[in-house]
Amino acid sequence: MHHTDELILHLLKWYDSFGRELPWRQKPKHHRNKKAAIQQVLGNPYFIWLSEIMLQQTTVKTVIPYYNIFVKKWPTISLLAKASLEDILVNWAGLGYYARARNLHKCSRIISMDLNGNFPSSEAELNKLPGIGPYTAAAISAIAFGLPTMAVDVNIERVMARMYAVSQPLPKSKKKLSDLASGFISNERPGDVLQALMDLGATICKPQKPLCDLCPWAWSCRGLVIGSPANLPLKTPKLPIKQRFGYAFWIVRKDGAILLRRRPDNGMLGGMIEVTSSDWLENESMNIETMSYKPCLAEWKKLPGSVIHTFSHFRLNLTVYAAQIDGRKLRGGSWYMREQFNKLALPKLTQKIIEHVDSASQKVS
Repeated sequence: MHHTDELILHLLKWYDSFGRELPWRQKPKHHRNKKAAIQQVLGNPYFIWLSEIMLQQTTVKTVIPYYNIFVKKWPTISLLAKASLEDILVNWAGLGYYARARNLHKCSRIISMDLNGNFPSSEAELNKLPGIGPYTAAAISAIAFGLPTMAVDVNIERVMARMYAVSQPLPKSKKKLSDLASGFISNERPGDVLQALMDLGATICKPQKPLCDLCPWAWSCRGLVIGSPANLPLKTPKLPIKQRFGYAFWIVRKDGAILLRRRPDNGMLGGMIEVTSSDWLENESMNIETMSYKPCLAEWKKLPGSVIHTFSHFRLNLTVYAAQIDGRKLRGGSWYMREQFNKLALPKLTQKIIEHVDSASQKVS
């Protein structure tokens, strides 16, 4: 038996017993005849696609409740395609990276209306759809259609770096790690091998304190032989995260309604509802009295503390000002009562501002 085949055999034996139970996953099919080969059960393409889009730059733990909500509300691709973008954004709120939700909407309509509800099976065709890149296309192709391919995520990179003691740091080693992972492409159970590698990295070969005693590959791991698997993969030191600063304006009408506005469809938090805010600048010494974008004349009250929110490439620090005004109309926004908030697409940042205002109000009262 080839060494790689032996590794796959050990990996699948471990996966069949200890693989994660995930709501979008089909477990391997066991035969009554224990000597018969276990077969991969193909996943529902819609469920696999939905989960893979949600899992982009997001943890499994965070995704599961959102996934369950979407599947309950829209159990088929045709029902999702009939949903409005606003409804999708409302249910996506808090998951972040909102371009994914817009692409989810576009992709569902293409598949439902142009492809008769059928997902393409090949990586090349999947890659043409909105929101689906090479990794997601490979994952869907292997897991939902059983085609021999490999999708390499950070978990699999870590497993490969340790198995083969790759000394070159990330991100320079990405190509090498991908090539090593491709050596494990299976013709019999491609989706199961892929998910087994993901699970191995997520539950055993963890970033810190790997559980080497429980690893099905410990007998062949070069990282374990040299005695420092936890130090792999090596990574190029990250640059300090950039800081940006701004102001948020909590504007209350006499009847208690709050002024909110919709962000442009393109750009960060595209299409989401936000509290009126200033631009986000790198200069901490911005002066509210000289800001030309102050939304209106009012008796502004600065709330204590600030709202901190970390995006993928910078950390935002917002100072919140509150004011009550009469019923006049203001451009660039709409009035909402608090009981309407749960029907709006409010990103995590907006939710934090609301919590900050509520906390300040409680302290005053």
